[in-house]
Amino acid sequence: MQGFFAGQLLIAMPGISDPRFERALILICAHDAQHAMGVAVNRPVDGLTLPDILGRLDIKANITVPADLVLMGGPVERERGFVVHTDDYQSEHTLEVGAGLALTATRDVLEAMASHNRHPRRSILALGYAGWSAGQLEKEIKENVWLTCDPDEALVFGPDYDHKWSLALAKIGVDPDRLSSYAGRA
Repeated sequence: MQGFFAGQLLIAMPGISDPRFERALILICAHDAQHAMGVAVNRPVDGLTLPDILGRLDIKANITVPADLVLMGGPVERERGFVVHTDDYQSEHTLEVGAGLALTATRDVLEAMASHNRHPRRSILALGYAGWSAGQLEKEIKENVWLTCDPDEALVFGPDYDHKWSLALAKIGVDPDRLSSYAGRA
């Protein structure tokens, strides 16, 4: 949809007024005239792993589940899990995000992640999401709160959480050392 940012990555600009989004990299999963919703892909929850979550939910794995860190997807509904994954996994509850990416927020994707033959090729589990009301995200982008870039698997699924923000900036040709924390208009 023209004018909407679903399937794009948001890169927080320095000086963002909300400290919860400082140096955040957010995959926009849904965006239309009424709302926008995204999941941060670079905010690990210290010490919490995918096997921990599967164990707490009593989901038995028939494969060795990697000890991937669980991410803090955003400040909204932080007790709810959202799995961003490659689009090779689909369920009736899967939302196509774009660029080979999808989002599923139901238990079936966690069961698939613990299964030998049903799991998505790549995935991340995030708790919570970031949300915007009608026109809010567009306004923030116009005000230089966010930059955008196309996602790639390294930015979305890669384990280098400390550098994803600067890697996303580099992808669009921006040197983070040259960014100002002050926004303005010429």
